[in-house]
Amino acid sequence: MTISIHGIGVGRGVGIGRAVVIASSRADVGHYFIDAEQVEAEIARVYEARDALVQEIQLLLATMNKDMPGEVAALLEVHMLLLQDDELYSGVRYWIADRLYNAGWALSTQFERLARQFEEMDDPYLRERKADLEQVIERLIKRIQGEESPLAMQAPASSGSECLDAADVPLVLVAHDLTPSDMLQFRQSVFKGFVTDVGGKTSHTAIVARSMGIPAVVGARGASRLVQQDDWIVIDGDAGVMLVNPSPIVLDEYRFRQRQDELDKTRLLRMLNTPSVTLDGQKVELLANIELPQDTQAALAAGAVGVGLFRSEFLFMGRKQHHPDEEEQYRAYCQALEGMQGLPLTIRTIDVGADKPLDDSVPDLAHLNPALGLRAIRWSLAEPAMFLTQLRAILRAAALGRVHVLIPMLAHESEIRQTLQMLDMARQQLDEKGMVYGEVLLGAMIEVPAAALTARMFLEHFDFLSIGTNDLIQYTLAIDRADELVAHLYDPLHPAVLQLLAMTIQAAIDAGKPVSVCGEMAGDTSFTRLLLGLGLRSFSMHPAQILAVKQEIVRADAGKLKDWAQQVLASRDPASLMRS
Repeated sequence: MTISIHGIGVGRGVGIGRAVVIASSRADVGHYFIDAEQVEAEIARVYEARDALVQEIQLLLATMNKDMPGEVAALLEVHMLLLQDDELYSGVRYWIADRLYNAGWALSTQFERLARQFEEMDDPYLRERKADLEQVIERLIKRIQGEESPLAMQAPASSGSECLDAADVPLVLVAHDLTPSDMLQFRQSVFKGFVTDVGGKTSHTAIVARSMGIPAVVGARGASRLVQQDDWIVIDGDAGVMLVNPSPIVLDEYRFRQRQDELDKTRLLRMLNTPSVTLDGQKVELLANIELPQDTQAALAAGAVGVGLFRSEFLFMGRKQHHPDEEEQYRAYCQALEGMQGLPLTIRTIDVGADKPLDDSVPDLAHLNPALGLRAIRWSLAEPAMFLTQLRAILRAAALGRVHVLIPMLAHESEIRQTLQMLDMARQQLDEKGMVYGEVLLGAMIEVPAAALTARMFLEHFDFLSIGTNDLIQYTLAIDRADELVAHLYDPLHPAVLQLLAMTIQAAIDAGKPVSVCGEMAGDTSFTRLLLGLGLRSFSMHPAQILAVKQEIVRADAGKLKDWAQQVLASRDPASLMRS
């Protein structure tokens, strides 16, 4: 029977494949693919763990005190039977040999399958044996984990194409939740799409999914519980729907849509060498948002004229207590500069907190409301040694190319002054060491209403502004953008949001300084004409979105859009005018 699960589409297009389910109950298990030549060794690890546990139980039974309650011995014997169950190991062998799962993942997956069988049993006693099975599986996993790779999800050990050859089928990922660092681990993997139980349209996981260019649905509540391993899944990223085990006719319809999407992408490639100029001759700058230095290849391939946002926090994620040192950061920034081949690179200083935690290395970020806590520039100023290290690395890289520095989540003039002092201190430290560094342009992110309302004061200190619409909307409307329960309240067209956006753009125009939008609105073609009408001439977005936005720009007359944009701005129902 086909199951339809609704959520929030965050990655456009259609993804079709077999489900790879990572249930939240097994979140402490390492999930990664192995190479085909590792299969026999991985299976052997499972059997070695089983044999060791069987010996332990046999020893316990042989040495058990006669006064011990008989139920204990009976429980141990049940565990012994489960440990030696052929169905358990035939399934585990399948997940390892056919799907190339590591041993812990295979055991976890087989438990999920067998647990469903126990739940469907009529006999209450047999249903309760599910708990015994779970204990047995956990003991096996713990036995194996002494040799296991780190618990964080890892990318496939081999290339994605090799994994697909082994599995002979496309795969889609279904999970309770994925952190941004998890998503980065899967960037080059076999997955053709993903679905999570939680998340919002502009949660950071959603943003990374869009940068990967794969269909994705978040906030699909209960998906990881309703979907079984190897179910056929259709992900409709445009409609925000996941279909489980659709009929052959429905599958064929979605495969047709996939082919149409590929044709559309091919047609867009014709825009690659077309200048980004409106019908009335207005030049518009199209920049790329990137997470890692190697993303510059995609930026250039899409025709970006620079990087408007390099999210440097991704260099820090998944590192536990070990932040990248100055040399490692310097090499990363140099790699990105080299990749951009002389085009400008805008590096945002580390922006963590809310939906972008640095594992457990920043305990203060676990407050009840991390979105309003010690995050972004607040954390950097609270950790001056870390901040100075990053600033020194950026300044050194600036000697090799055009570097702009972007400061996130500023709200107070005191924070601006502290930031400027830290930058001066970083230069002084480099001078004392006799190290070469370059000049940088300094920009501020406008992401809180306080910053938008005082944008003219900001422009007295900064060379440019960049509007982070994701957080600006979140803070203006007082909603958590990562929470699917209030996702329907996330409204880029709310009159208050548009007023703040227009106010910031006009302040920069009046000051004769550059302003860009680097939030999700920049890459959403439904907002391109409005932003042009408000005077925006610099858009920064994921490389995958650049050509579609360019197509809108070259078809637009910016001068004629100005009056219409003012009507939208003055309306109590801007959405109605957007549809006209």
